[in-house]
Amino acid sequence: MQSQIQNLRHSLAHILAQAVQRTIDSAVQLGTGPAIETGFYYDMKFSEGVDFNEEQLKALNKAIEWIAKENQWFGHYTAKDKAEALKICDLMQQSFKKELIEKFYQADEKAVYTFYYNFVDIKSKPILEKKSKPDYFSLYEKINSELSNLDGSLAERWEYVTFLDLCEWGHVENTKEIADGSFMLEKIAWAYRQWKEENPQMTRIYGLAFQTKDALKEYVNFLEEAKKRDHRVLGQKLKLFTISQLVGSGLPLIQPNGMVIRKEIEDYLRSLHKVRGYDRVWTPHLAKEDLYEISGHSGHYLDDMFSVYGGSSKEKFYVKPMNCPHHYQLFADNQFSYRDMPIRYFEPATVYRDEKTGQLSGLTRVRSITQDDGHLFCRVSQIHEEVSTIVQIIKEFYTTMWMMDWYRVRLSIRWDDKENYLGSDEVRETSENALKAICESEWLPYQEWKWEAAFYGPKLDFMFKDAINRERQLATCQLDFNAPDRFDLGFTNENWERERPVVIHRAISGSLERFMWVMIEHFAGAFPLWLAPTQIQIVPVAEKFNDYAFSLQKKLKSDWLRVKTDDSTDSFSKKIRNAELEKIPYIVIVWEKEETENTVSVREFRSKKQYEMGVEEFGRERVKEYVGRVL
Repeated sequence: MQSQIQNLRHSLAHILAQAVQRTIDSAVQLGTGPAIETGFYYDMKFSEGVDFNEEQLKALNKAIEWIAKENQWFGHYTAKDKAEALKICDLMQQSFKKELIEKFYQADEKAVYTFYYNFVDIKSKPILEKKSKPDYFSLYEKINSELSNLDGSLAERWEYVTFLDLCEWGHVENTKEIADGSFMLEKIAWAYRQWKEENPQMTRIYGLAFQTKDALKEYVNFLEEAKKRDHRVLGQKLKLFTISQLVGSGLPLIQPNGMVIRKEIEDYLRSLHKVRGYDRVWTPHLAKEDLYEISGHSGHYLDDMFSVYGGSSKEKFYVKPMNCPHHYQLFADNQFSYRDMPIRYFEPATVYRDEKTGQLSGLTRVRSITQDDGHLFCRVSQIHEEVSTIVQIIKEFYTTMWMMDWYRVRLSIRWDDKENYLGSDEVRETSENALKAICESEWLPYQEWKWEAAFYGPKLDFMFKDAINRERQLATCQLDFNAPDRFDLGFTNENWERERPVVIHRAISGSLERFMWVMIEHFAGAFPLWLAPTQIQIVPVAEKFNDYAFSLQKKLKSDWLRVKTDDSTDSFSKKIRNAELEKIPYIVIVWEKEETENTVSVREFRSKKQYEMGVEEFGRERVKEYVGRVL
């Protein structure tokens, strides 16, 4: 059932396509135009010689505005059969719509083909003609005539059709339901038709749409704030990471500043695991094809894997897309008993996946992925306690990151197409029920989700919101009853019998690259002290105070703080400005008074507070803030 806002947004997609036909290109080939979370889009292929670009969005938006004010109605007509549906598409001169009909027919020979159309009072026809390109008006003169012939009930109608489309979505009843100023065209992008690279590339026009003008204004303000937080821009300004086309798309290089952040996060994750009985392991970046045949990755994941050949050995290897098959080999090389269980491995290791080039962007989606990966091998009776411990790690970690005010959990279970999943129905049901029981006992805000389960088992995906309320899928916990069977893993139980373990896959930050993206934008580059590449910048007012500044730097560094002194020839005001542009948490100003009294003048970047403090006290407070990971 479509919601009211979805119907409104999808209606605007139709109006967008109509506006293009009426004012720019009557022969434009239409793909699909769905409602999306914040508005709508329509994929189109413009006629040869028609050059559509961002500069035309404003004029096109105006065309949509006056179409909405024409008080157009939405109606629909259901074709009697496939042949009539194809005939209507010929009438519309839309070849992509014919392809959709063929696709629907192949999926279901009894498919229903519904066409939605916009129409106005026949008295408005002269106004419509005046506002439209001649070739558009000629096309719809013919469409109106032929539609009357297709359905006798429409033969003497009072309406004049202004737009016709093959469609399954809901719509508003009349365009007057669309509030003035509640929508706007946003941007142009490009996408392959039906998401397949072998298909034609389409121009995708995005629009924003809300129920009120104020709601749109609020969202536009949000976009402006998001733009300021763009990790690609901040990453360049703050020298956190580099994307080199010589190295390759999706293979980010971490700068020294970025490495400080990455190392702090990694060390924190290690500390959370060490106290909970995890052992650190290491595995190579390559493995033979045989490993992934047994794991099932070659059958379910091969298109996303990189293959390499040995120069002298001529052996075929795969660059590992996941760590789990390697960890199975570590477990298999031991003689464990029930007294040893559970076994917990932790490895922040880089894996590689052949993500599509068009989807790669900054740290958002990369090909080199450093997971804070962990695999546990336990008994069925231990699942609840182990997953509960993982949940506690997740909560502690994201509390530190200031992201626990709101979160939800997605319990991802398999869809009905069983051929895409490993394991029997009994195994899948057991694992799904186990995670559901944990969600309920831990009072997790969860919902079942049938689209994101791993091919080897169900999982819990933790969704958090950042500082400006954007939802991010980050931590994950997955149950796997299949891998132990496929790799013949076992341990000796109390009866001296061989028993299969259960494998629990889990990652707390997801991947360090992606998590850095979230953190950069979450904190807008103004990191808390423990994450900041430079924690304290000392700024001497004049050159003669440089010696005191450097002695102060030495003192503070001995307390494990990251401190720098700006002894450049820049003016004092420029030094302050530079430190603020770098978003350094504490700017310490020193001159004669501070040197005489062994004090510092402090400016806090985040709070904008200014105050004086003794050197010893300032150092103690900053170490306390750093060690405690205070925000």
